[in-house]
Amino acid sequence: MCLSDRRDIRMDCDNWMSALPEELWDVPLTELAIPGSHDAMSYCLDIRSPLVRSESDVLRLLDVFCCCFTRNVIFKWATTQDKTIEEQLSLGVRYFDLRIAHKQNDSSPDLYFTHVLYTHLTVLETLVSVSGWLNSHSTEVVVLACSHFEGISEKLHEAFIFSIKKIFGSKLCPKKEPDISLRSLWASGYQVILSYEDQTAARHPELWPSIPYWWANQNTAAGVISYLDWKKELGRPESFFVSGLNLTADRFYITSHMKESLRTLTMKNWECLSSWLEEQVPGAQQQSLNIIAGDFVGPIPLGPLIIRLNQKLLRKNNKNGIY
Repeated sequence: MCLSDRRDIRMDCDNWMSALPEELWDVPLTELAIPGSHDAMSYCLDIRSPLVRSESDVLRLLDVFCCCFTRNVIFKWATTQDKTIEEQLSLGVRYFDLRIAHKQNDSSPDLYFTHVLYTHLTVLETLVSVSGWLNSHSTEVVVLACSHFEGISEKLHEAFIFSIKKIFGSKLCPKKEPDISLRSLWASGYQVILSYEDQTAARHPELWPSIPYWWANQNTAAGVISYLDWKKELGRPESFFVSGLNLTADRFYITSHMKESLRTLTMKNWECLSSWLEEQVPGAQQQSLNIIAGDFVGPIPLGPLIIRLNQKLLRKNNKNGIY
């Protein structure tokens, strides 16, 4: 069914959660369709930074001897976003894939985001920006997925978690049953669900466990769709989960498509991906989706398309006489 033949809801991406019909305020957040940003901070990668520790020896060797060439290639394929985090928030994104690391041989405790390279912006100054945006959007809720944590000691973990609590304070929603809703979050003043992909999180009730991310690892829309349809057949997790609508290019694809970039690959496949996306349904059923994350959330209208999927919950519930 096309989105165009369904009843319109007011599209306010800046405050879309409070703009949802009141009937959806009690639906568990894990059953709503939520726009997400894959590798959300790659818009500020530092082309001059060292490669992250986990990169292959082959890439490191090439980077030493052919730096002028390899850096431009790495940069255009590692960049998955071109909007700032505040802009992404205003475009409706409420899930952020945040990959965090400590630079090798860096004597400071500063942490950075990574995707092959490190970012210009530090993690803490970015989280302060998110908190500031939430202060002026009191009905919006974000899911921050912190992961990877390369080169981070237990001491750095604890210092970082202390800073997270200081930045977000009472906005942090502690681990709860999976059926938290917008109404219940608003009543408690919670705006941040922060998942932490490290065993350190178990000691802190403010931190949620890692959120599953369905990653197709494919360079075509057909490959991504086939993988996601297969995962749907297996059934959805009980709590939050992410369907990755993002494409991936390995070194063989990159070397045979030197004039392309991840952006051009994304744009080339968007029509097919968006057609599949329009047919998806949020909710609690086996094949329902929850968070849907993609690349270049500014140039492609990912936010509005995903937000509108929530209209299907209204149709379903009205048909069943629930509301």
